[in-house]
Amino acid sequence: MASRKTSILEAAARVIARRGVRGLRVEELASEAGVSTALIYYHFKDRTGVLRQTLEFISDRAERYTTDRDAGAPPATPREELEQTLLLELQDTAVVRENSTAWGELRASAVFDETLREDLARATRVWVQEVAELLGGVRPMSPAVALAGAAERLTALLEGLSTRWLSGSLPLAHARTLMTEAIDAEVARLGA
Repeated sequence: MASRKTSILEAAARVIARRGVRGLRVEELASEAGVSTALIYYHFKDRTGVLRQTLEFISDRAERYTTDRDAGAPPATPREELEQTLLLELQDTAVVRENSTAWGELRASAVFDETLREDLARATRVWVQEVAELLGGVRPMSPAVALAGAAERLTALLEGLSTRWLSGSLPLAHARTLMTEAIDAEVARLGA
């Protein structure tokens, strides 16, 4: 059952990335996932349940591809871990493109959907906290409020750079350079 549910969530991420949240229809999702609409309702209850769990799925998938390390690789320094985690959100792979596009679509739809807004705010807070913890590894003597502010700025910038890259307004290499420069600036600011 879990693999079937995962297949539905993967299909939901694809549909949202392609057609947006408003374009997500349970019947189209069922067709994309190769399942019946009844199975979707069984797993998710309703369209809102699909959206909520797809947001969670996208967040979890992003965490996996930004934190996976080669088993034989030497341990990363805190700075390397921070940089790698953020820069892996800017890589030209199908999964990252789909994830980032779906995240952007969910964020845009949250403007009009209060339930989705709450879920997205919660997911964003978790992401900001994770980045703040990474920054704390780089600058352990920094106050929590300063770490949180730096993490907020970096994650917001990353979302903007990702949107510009995905829409063709910014070359990927330049987006990665800008992100690296922002990391340098925030780490230096925390050390000041």
